[in-house]
Amino acid sequence: MQRVTLSLAWPLLRRKAFWGWRPSAAMSSLLIQQPKYSWLKELGLKEDNPGVFNGSWGGSGEVVTSYCPANNEPIARVRQATLKEYEETVQKAKEAWDAWADIPAPKRGEIVRQIGDALRKKLKVLGNLVSLEMGKISVEGVGEVQEYIDICDYAVGLSRMFGGPVLPSERPGHALIEQWNPLGLVGVITAFNFPVAVYGWNNALALVCGNCCLWKGAPTTPLTSVAVTKIVAQVLEDNKLPGAICSLTCGGADIGTAMSRDERINLLSFTGSTNVGKQVSLVVQERFGRQLLELGGNNAIIVFDDADLNMVIPSVLFAAVGTAGQRCTTTRRLFLHESIHDEVVERLVKAYRQVRIGDPLDSNTLCGPLHTTQSVEMYKNAVVQAREQGGNVVCGGMTIDRPGNYVEPTIVTGLPHDATIVHTETFAPILYVLKFKSEQEAFAWNNEVKQGLSSSIFTKDVGRMFRWLGPKGSDCGVVNVNIPTSGAEIGGAFGGEKHTGGGRESGSDAWKHYMRRSTCTINYSKELPLAQGIKFE
Repeated sequence: MQRVTLSLAWPLLRRKAFWGWRPSAAMSSLLIQQPKYSWLKELGLKEDNPGVFNGSWGGSGEVVTSYCPANNEPIARVRQATLKEYEETVQKAKEAWDAWADIPAPKRGEIVRQIGDALRKKLKVLGNLVSLEMGKISVEGVGEVQEYIDICDYAVGLSRMFGGPVLPSERPGHALIEQWNPLGLVGVITAFNFPVAVYGWNNALALVCGNCCLWKGAPTTPLTSVAVTKIVAQVLEDNKLPGAICSLTCGGADIGTAMSRDERINLLSFTGSTNVGKQVSLVVQERFGRQLLELGGNNAIIVFDDADLNMVIPSVLFAAVGTAGQRCTTTRRLFLHESIHDEVVERLVKAYRQVRIGDPLDSNTLCGPLHTTQSVEMYKNAVVQAREQGGNVVCGGMTIDRPGNYVEPTIVTGLPHDATIVHTETFAPILYVLKFKSEQEAFAWNNEVKQGLSSSIFTKDVGRMFRWLGPKGSDCGVVNVNIPTSGAEIGGAFGGEKHTGGGRESGSDAWKHYMRRSTCTINYSKELPLAQGIKFE
C-alpha cells in the first residue's frame, strides 16, 4: 500500500476544493443585516454563527465569511471547528450511536420522516439560501432541498424493507441467513455545488440503517451547512434524542484530514474533484477504511441522425448551462452525427443567446454566476486553451462585466475528440461539440475519458438503445436514452465508474454502503454435519 503523508494529500485539497475562501468582512457590510435578506433569520442564522454542533452549538476556530457569488458581497460569518472540537464531536457521536443503534429501524424511519417534514416547512427559504450562497438559480436551489425531502420519504419506506435473505443450507437442521448491521459513524464531506442534497442522500440512508453522521460541508457554503443542521437538530431535540446523532464540524483541510485518518469513522463519503478524491482515497485505504467516492464527470450526449431535435436542443441546453455548468453531471461533450452537425449547432447557438443570465434569486434567470472568482479564471483559461488547440468559439467565450462571477455560456466546435481540453473537466458552462461518423466511433469517444459518471444518446433506434445499455455501450454509472445527462431521480443508485470513484448514493441498493453484512449459520439440530460432506472423525 502506497503511503501518503498528509503533507502530500491535503495541500492539494486546499488548492482544489476550497477556492474562493476569503477573510472575514466588516460587520457593517453583511447582507444578513440588510432588510432585503431578513429572511435568512428564519433559518436561525445571525451575523456570527457557530460552526460546530454535537448536541450543543460551539466553535472556537477560524472565522470564515460566506460570500454571495452574484455580487461577491459578504453574507455572514461562521466560526469553524478546532481539532480539539472535532475530537469532542467524534466522541459524542460515538456515544450517541449507543442509543441510536438500539432503536428499531422503523422507529428510526419515523425520525427521518419528521426530518423530511421539517425540511418541507423550510423548502423555499432554504432553497433561497442555496441560491444566495452557492449561486444556482432559485428553482434549482429549491429543487435541491426537495431532493433531501424525497430521499427522506424513500428512506422511511426502506426502514421497513432492507435486510438479507434466508438461504438454503446443504446441511439438515441448519439455517443460513444474511444479517445486516449498521457501521457506526458515517463521515460526510460535501462539495459546494450541492450543499444540501448530497448530505441528504447520505444522511437519510445512514440514519435508517442505524448510523450516526458527522458532516463537514464545503468551506464556501458554511451557512447552508449550519441552517440544515439546525433543522435536523430540532427534530432530534423534539424526540429527546442526542443531537450528536447528526453532528457538524465546519472546517478546512485540517478537519478533512482528521476525518480521513480517523479509524472511528466507519465510512467516509467524499464528494469533490477527482484529484482531491484520489488523495482522500489513499489516506482512507491506508487504514483499511470504507469509502464512498462521488468525484468528477466529463459527460457526453451523443445525437444520432434519427434523433428528435426538438428534444435534443432543450436537453443539451439544460444539461450544459444549468447550474452554470457546475454539476458533476453537466454535459461537457456533445457528439453530433456529421449529417446533422451544422443544423444542431445553429439551433443551439440561437437557444444559448436567449438564456437569461443574472441574479439567481430572480425567477426569470436561467443561468446564475460561477461560485468563485477562481472559477471565473478557470473558465477563461479553458477558453484560451480551446482556441490554442484548434477550437472555434461559436457562442460565448467572455466574462460578463457586472458585479459577481458571471460568464457567458460557451460553445466550442472544431476540436479533435481527444484534444487535451476536451478531456479536461472544467467546472463551467463550456460545451465542446464534435462530429462523428458511426455508432462505434461515438461510443468509443464517450468511453475514452478517465471519468465515467453520466452519458446519454438521442435516437429512435431501439436496437441502438440496447447496444448503448449493453457491455459494449457506455461505461458510465448513469446511462440515459433521450434525456439529458443531469437531473437524476433519487430512486436509482447515483454514482460513476473509473475516476468518478465507483461509489453509489441515493436509491436502489445504495443503502448497503452504510451497513456491514454477516453470513450466519444456525444449527438447530442435535447433529454436527460439516459442509461439503467432510468427515472429521
